[in-house]
Amino acid sequence: MRQQPRTLATTGSTSVVLDAIRAAGTISRVGIASVTGLTGATVSNVVRKLLDADLVIEIGRAESTGGKPRVLLELNPTARYAVGVHLDHGAITYAVTNLAGAPVARLARPGPGHADPTEVVDRMAKEIDMLVESIGIARERILGLGLVSPGPLSSRAGMHLTPPFMRSWEDFPLDTRLAEVSGLPVLLENDATAAAIGEYWAGGTQREENFAALYLGTGLGAGIVINGTAYRGASGNAGEIGHTSANIDGPVCWCGARGCFEALAGPAAVVAEAALDPRIVQAAGLDALGEGSPITQRFAAIARASRMGDAGARQLLERSARYVGVAAQSVANMLDVRMLVLTGSSFAAASHIYVPAIRETLASSFFARDNHAVEVRLSQSAETAPAIGAAALVLQAQFVPERSTSLAANVRKSGVVSELSTLSP
Repeated sequence: MRQQPRTLATTGSTSVVLDAIRAAGTISRVGIASVTGLTGATVSNVVRKLLDADLVIEIGRAESTGGKPRVLLELNPTARYAVGVHLDHGAITYAVTNLAGAPVARLARPGPGHADPTEVVDRMAKEIDMLVESIGIARERILGLGLVSPGPLSSRAGMHLTPPFMRSWEDFPLDTRLAEVSGLPVLLENDATAAAIGEYWAGGTQREENFAALYLGTGLGAGIVINGTAYRGASGNAGEIGHTSANIDGPVCWCGARGCFEALAGPAAVVAEAALDPRIVQAAGLDALGEGSPITQRFAAIARASRMGDAGARQLLERSARYVGVAAQSVANMLDVRMLVLTGSSFAAASHIYVPAIRETLASSFFARDNHAVEVRLSQSAETAPAIGAAALVLQAQFVPERSTSLAANVRKSGVVSELSTLSP
């Protein structure tokens, strides 16, 4: 009999102090008080509890500047872990991260196909158990489970409106069902937002706090981070750039609109057009994969054909990349960000086409280009970013208070990070 899901929420000064330590990397008690505004006594009491719980460790002393050398603190990355799951038609990807957000294990399994959702969720719970047991982590060290899937998501269930290939999941109580069978608390998020959170938590943006993550997997979407906090919108579905119309007379998209970026240039559109050209079908080996294979798998095959020199495959991807570049421009113009992270399995597969195309578009037509450039970078974990981000959701919910001004910004402004350079050997 599994235990009932535990509560995820951590509030008050404990989460504030943990966030300060996380944001700084290494910091003293005095530094924590400086960036949080908490009293020295409160910081000392909280740190004592965190040390007793093994969540924080003392790593040495800073060089003395005339007084008693300050003891430096860090998160203990092996104290707790989080599990992330990315449910997509093509595959179910799992990741376990430590307290610092670094992945310690990953697993990719076949997607749900046409199986009954209840059976798939039962399988997911077993595969989570298998992964956790394989790396020897005690179950009580698992904080919870982050679960991500394509949007749009509903507060009443998982996916309220689904792509054609996942119709059986419409209004299925995805998060509550997985919590019941796994015995872990579950947080549900859309894939693009989760990928953005994962990039920020694990340091993929190098402390940049205002950025967007453009996600290209089976579909196209964007995750938005403002002042270090994910922007989700009124219903948790912000960033659906793939379902913004680029041609009001274009083809009808599954979402109900016409001429969406996803319908015109997403992976499914590329695959559908490739299937009409026998030369590309042969070059990419699409016949061998079959029409029932995942969109991402067929898209990756087209990308491989392009890398091998097939002109037809390259031309299809270049056309798609021009549209995606315009979508990226729209995101950058609307948010005025300095960084755009490209993530998702389809970006990983065809980065040789999309990365330079998006960079060129933003360099020549980003509205505020005379004020600043937009750095376009490919995620270092593009293929598994949503699963890693799903685990980061748990860490963020457990330890990071929702604030309008993040502690990471205060850490940089206060100069507390400079304590790193004075660490005594």
